[in-house]
Amino acid sequence: MKAVIQRVSKASVTIADIKVASIKGGLLIFLGIVGDDTQEDINWLSNKIVNLRIFGDENEVMNKALVNTNGDAIVVSQFTLHASTKKGNRPSYTQAAKPDVAIPLYESFITQLEKDLGKKVHTGKFGADMKVDLLNDGPVTIIIDTKNKI
Repeated sequence: MKAVIQRVSKASVTIADIKVASIKGGLLIFLGIVGDDTQEDINWLSNKIVNLRIFGDENEVMNKALVNTNGDAIVVSQFTLHASTKKGNRPSYTQAAKPDVAIPLYESFITQLEKDLGKKVHTGKFGADMKVDLLNDGPVTIIIDTKNKI
């Protein structure tokens, strides 16, 4: 499981000209899932994200986590995070989990993130053509891969 996390001042997701998710500040999380991801990956990644100290404290030092800031989160499924570009110029997405595997893991990740954060998490729609609008704050962009925990 791979996540690209962006600290944002605002972010939204639009599908077919309808805004389906919007936050004023917090984290925009792009989530890619592979076939061998498990609940253990979900638990570890969710905990890591909500406790990642990337928000400014009173001295403007990145010392606070999302869970300490009352910030919001949007999760957007993104199979392209697992693109392989080793051969040719057309990326291969064979590592990305198929929907029958990915959707339950995606939904479980959202549930776990809501539990760890203690509030509702906003989402896009799995498999939809989404337009994501964001104002990256910092900019702060962090990539976390559960296959590289150690």
